[in-house]
Amino acid sequence: MSEDLETAPAAPTAGPAAEPPRAPSNRRGGLAWIVALLALAVAGAALWRTHVAEQAQADAAAAIGSRLEARVDELARAADLRKRELDSLRARMSDADGVNKSVREELLALAERSRHLEDAVANLAERHRSGRDALAMNEAEFLLQLAAERLALFHDAHGAVTAYGLADSALAAAEDPVFASVRQTIGAERQALEASKPLETRAALDALERLRAGLAQLPPPKAAADAPAEPSRWQRFLSQFVRISHDGAPGPLQQRDAGLARSLIALDLREAEAALLARDADACKAALARARAGIEAASDPAAAPTRAALAELDRLAAAPFAPALPELGSALRELRNLRATRALSQPSPSGPAQAEPARSEDGT
Repeated sequence: MSEDLETAPAAPTAGPAAEPPRAPSNRRGGLAWIVALLALAVAGAALWRTHVAEQAQADAAAAIGSRLEARVDELARAADLRKRELDSLRARMSDADGVNKSVREELLALAERSRHLEDAVANLAERHRSGRDALAMNEAEFLLQLAAERLALFHDAHGAVTAYGLADSALAAAEDPVFASVRQTIGAERQALEASKPLETRAALDALERLRAGLAQLPPPKAAADAPAEPSRWQRFLSQFVRISHDGAPGPLQQRDAGLARSLIALDLREAEAALLARDADACKAALARARAGIEAASDPAAAPTRAALAELDRLAAAPFAPALPELGSALRELRNLRATRALSQPSPSGPAQAEPARSEDGT
C-alpha cells in the first residue's frame, strides 16, 4: 500500500477524462484500513490475552505468596514454640546440673565419711584383734608352762595332753596365720605325749573306787561258806579236850572275820589311790598286790565277781604307770620368740607420752 502511495504523484495529470481510473486506489485504501483494523484487532486480542495471562500469573503469584506467607508464619510460630521449649529445656538442664552438682558434693562427702568410718572400724578391729591375739598368746603360754611343770612334778602326762589341747584351742581362736607354726609344734608334742600311753589317773581312780564299792558283793570262800553240820554231844564233849586242824586251810582272820578282811582290802585300795595321786609307782603296785592277795584269800576265786576284780587289779598293775615321756618345751620357746618378735615390730605408743614429761621435768 505504501508503494501505491509513492507512485501516485508520478502519474500524469489529465483532464476530466482521466477521473474514472481512481476507483482502484480507493479500494486499495479501504483494504489497507481493513488490514490495519484487523492487525489492530489482532494486536488488541494479543494484548488482551497477554493481559489476561499476566493477570492469571499475578493471581497465581499472589496465591503462592499468600501460601508462602502462611507457611512462613506457621514456621515462625513453630520456631517460637521450639525456642520456648529449648529455653525450658535449658532451664531444666541448668536445674539438673545444679542438682547433680549438689548430689556429687554429697556423694563426695559421704565417700569421705565412709572412708573415715572404714578407717575407724579397721583401727578398732586391729586393736581388738591385737588385744585378742595378746590374750590368746598369754593363755597359750600359761597352759604350755603349766603342762611342762605338771609333767615334771607329777609325771601327769594326761594333764599335760589336756593343757596342750587347750593351748592349741586358744591359738586357733586368734585366727592369725603367724600361729600356724606354733600350733604345729604343739600338735607334734601332744602326739608324742599320747604315744607314750601313760596311766590315766582319773580312769584308774574310778576303777579303784568301783573295786572298793564292789568288795561287799564278793562271795566268801567255799570253805567259809559251807557251814559245818551240827556236832553231836560226843563231839562237843571231845572238843573240850582235843581240836583237829588241817594244814593249808585259810587263816583264822579270813575264816572268822570277812568284814575285817574287806576293810583291809579297802585300805590297800585307798593306799593305791594315794600312791597314784602322788605318782609313786612302787607304792601303788605294792598296794595293788596286797589288795589282790586279800581278795583271793577273802573271797571265792572261782566266782565271776572275784575274777572280774582280780582282772581289773591285774590290768591296773600292768599299765605303764610312768613311761619314758618326751621332752617338752619347744612350743613354749617358739611362742615366746614369736611374742618377742611381735613386740619389736610394733612401736610402743607410750614413748612420746613419756618423753614429754621428761622434757618438762628437765625444763623445770
